[in-house]
Amino acid sequence: MIEWIIDYALKADEIKTLTHANSYIKLKQAAARIYKSEHYKTRGEIGEISIHAICREYFQTIPFAPRVFYLTSSNEVVKSFDMVHVRYVGDHDVELWLGEAKFFKDRSLAIARALTSVSTHIEQGFLKNEKLLLGPQVSTDIPHFDKIRDVLSEEVSLDVLFQKAVFPIFIASDSPSTAKHKSHTAQYEADVAEELASLSDAIARSALHTKIKIVLIYVPIRSKDQLAEAFDKRLKGLNP
Repeated sequence: MIEWIIDYALKADEIKTLTHANSYIKLKQAAARIYKSEHYKTRGEIGEISIHAICREYFQTIPFAPRVFYLTSSNEVVKSFDMVHVRYVGDHDVELWLGEAKFFKDRSLAIARALTSVSTHIEQGFLKNEKLLLGPQVSTDIPHFDKIRDVLSEEVSLDVLFQKAVFPIFIASDSPSTAKHKSHTAQYEADVAEELASLSDAIARSALHTKIKIVLIYVPIRSKDQLAEAFDKRLKGLNP
């Protein structure tokens, strides 16, 4: 996970100047940026780095704008999606990947919170606000940036955004299967498949998949607390 923090935490223009001579300095900058954020105190950054890395590695997405925050009419700060990426489809089309990440001990609670969060984000008022904030922040350095901006334009219907959007839901939680098994066996795969099925069932019951395109990503872990502690130690090692 640590190897992804530069890609996650630094801006595109900062990453452009990355060389073998300054890689350790960049790594420390990224660690400091994560460690000093308020969100880090709740360990939310671990889920966000994980969804960022998995989508980058396995779905070939790339970030197109930073995460944003905005105020509701009651002046409550609302966080935008945990991941804002683009995926290229063929030579000319784009998908906007707007992700939600949950790093919880309890799997059922994690998916419930994720579904509530995504449902809130896709409400018309919130999504309009996010379009207005994200549109101007689309980096001009990425391919087809103009197409991404067009989708996020105020003049373009939200229906177009829904057609172009994919909503990955990332769940990392304590897994009885991972805690029980000592090696990657066929039985372990079957047990984890049951845990994954329970998450898929929760999405089906919510009917959210009938409104938007969802990609479910599940990472079963032995212990959320142990992983958080190990990550914390490595991050502190970069910020002595």
